[in-house]
Amino acid sequence: MSDPHAPVTPNPWASLRQFTDARIALGRSGVSLPTAAQLAFQLAHAQARDAVHIALDAPALAEALHAAWPEAPPPCLLLHSAALDRNHYLQRPDLGRRLDAASVALLEGLYRPAGSLGDSAGEGARPYDLALVVADGLSALAIAQNAVPFLAALHSRLQADGWRVAPLCIAQQARVALGDEVGERLGAKAVVVLIGERPGLSSPDSMGLYLTWMPRVGLSDASRNCISNVRPAGLGYEAAAFKLHYLLTQARQRRLSGVDLKDDTGDQALTASGRANFLLA
Repeated sequence: MSDPHAPVTPNPWASLRQFTDARIALGRSGVSLPTAAQLAFQLAHAQARDAVHIALDAPALAEALHAAWPEAPPPCLLLHSAALDRNHYLQRPDLGRRLDAASVALLEGLYRPAGSLGDSAGEGARPYDLALVVADGLSALAIAQNAVPFLAALHSRLQADGWRVAPLCIAQQARVALGDEVGERLGAKAVVVLIGERPGLSSPDSMGLYLTWMPRVGLSDASRNCISNVRPAGLGYEAAAFKLHYLLTQARQRRLSGVDLKDDTGDQALTASGRANFLLA
């Protein structure tokens, strides 16, 4: 029985907090949150806001990406969306979905799609199997912390499969759909976008993965597969690499992605990472 004179009354579910970062079983002080829990909430809110505005160190990331994926054709391409800066990016999501003129010119120097953009040639005319786009999104912190170790885990799974990988791309002020234009302009049959997800109050560093088969301008979210919350405290790198490897393999075999391509890995991804589902233990 709890002490009625204690400043904080504990919650009987407190033991469940070991399984989640969610704010559960915080206890109470009178009818209010305990001071420590309130201060932790304010700190997490400040960290989430900071994550949105932290700038990505693209040159340093490019060097680290080359080490993680040494077979990719050099150099790592530094791209930018049509959003001029962070304020434009946050206020105009549409600008984050298209490349700026300088980035378009850079990619046109490498490959020029047949026909008009959004209606380019079929698979046989595309020289690459896979394009990898690393985008800051809404959390450059997530990319700085997670992109390189994840790509190292993915590289170990894909290197024996014969994928022809396009030059690695880093895109700033980017939304998910920017990957479709990059993939089309590079001439890739598939594109995977690694992007910083919208920061949460317990996850300012969460990275998302988006796969599209035959990317082209104008596709909707229905054409993409998403793997979310990639980070050490969420879906680990090995588990995420296992899932993406499966989806890439299925996409290449079946020539599709999105709602028609299901992730049937189940708990195999957790097994691959050496972790288990505690609910089934």
